[in-house]
Amino acid sequence: MPYMTALSGEQIASVLKALPDPAFLLTRSGRYAAAFGGADVRYYNEIGFLAGKTMAELLVPSKAEWFLAEIHKALATRSLHVVEYGLVSEDILDMAGKPPLKASWFEGRVQALEFQVDGEDAVLWVASNITARHQLEAQLRLHSESDELSGLNNRRKLMGALAEHYQVFLRYRTPTALLIFDIDHFKNINDQFGHLFGDRAIRAAADVCRDELRSTDFPARLGGDEFVVLMPHTGRAQAAPIAERLRLRVAEALLRLGAVGGGGTISGGLSEFAAGDTHAEDVLKRADDALYRAKRGGRNRIVSV
Repeated sequence: MPYMTALSGEQIASVLKALPDPAFLLTRSGRYAAAFGGADVRYYNEIGFLAGKTMAELLVPSKAEWFLAEIHKALATRSLHVVEYGLVSEDILDMAGKPPLKASWFEGRVQALEFQVDGEDAVLWVASNITARHQLEAQLRLHSESDELSGLNNRRKLMGALAEHYQVFLRYRTPTALLIFDIDHFKNINDQFGHLFGDRAIRAAADVCRDELRSTDFPARLGGDEFVVLMPHTGRAQAAPIAERLRLRVAEALLRLGAVGGGGTISGGLSEFAAGDTHAEDVLKRADDALYRAKRGGRNRIVSV
C-alpha cells in the first residue's frame, strides 16, 4: 500500500489554493458550488467571489447555455470531457467598473463527480489558459492559408473553398461564379521594370480585390500573376458587372503604379457551376479557357462562358 501523508483540513485548503489553474465545482443547474486555485497571477484574477453564484447571473444567456450543455455532457458520459472555449468582456454580465477582459482562450477538463454537491450532480471543471497557444495556432493557420506576397488566400485555401461551395451547389443548386484573371504582359513588366516592380503590381491587384469585392467574395492568388475570385450565391450574369468593375479598377491601380508600356491591364475568364459538372475544378477549367480566349481576343477584357 503506497505511503500517504495525512494532511489537515487547513493543509488541504492550502494545497487547493496553490493550484496554478482554477478549478470549479459546478452543479448540474450551473451553480459555482466552490472555486479553488488560480494561483498563476499571469493569467488569472481572484476567483473566490464566484462561489455560490450561478452562470445565469454571471454570463450572457448564450454563453451560460453553452457551459450548461458541456456540464450535462460530462455528467452523461461520466468520463473526462475536454473542451476549448473563448471568453471576452461581452460574454460577462455587469462589467461596470471592471477593466475590460482581453480575449482569452481556455481548455476545460471536465470530470463528473461520484457524489452530489448540495443535492445536485456535479462536475469538477479545471480551466487552463491556452491563449498563447491558440494565438500561435491561429498565426500558423493564417500562414498556411495565406499567400505571402499578396496577403490573399493561397491556392490551398482556394481549392478547399471551391470544394465546399461545389458540395453546396450539388445539394441546393446554390449558384457560385468564378473569375480567373491575370495581368496582361506581366513578363514584359518584369523585364522592363524588374521583379520587385512585378511584386508591387501583384500587391496592387490584391489591394483592389480587397477594396472592391464584397465581404462574401473569396479572392485568392492562384500563382504567379494569376488570381481567382469565388463569388458565392452569385450567378454568372450577376457576377459580370463585378468582374468588369474589378478589371477597370485594377487597370487604374497598375497605371498609377507606373506599369505603362509593358502592360497595365488585366484579362479574365468568368464562369459558374453547371449542372453537368462532375468535379469542383470543372468551373475553374472553363474560366481558365475563357481567360485564354480573352488573351487571344486582344486582352484587357473579361470573357464569360
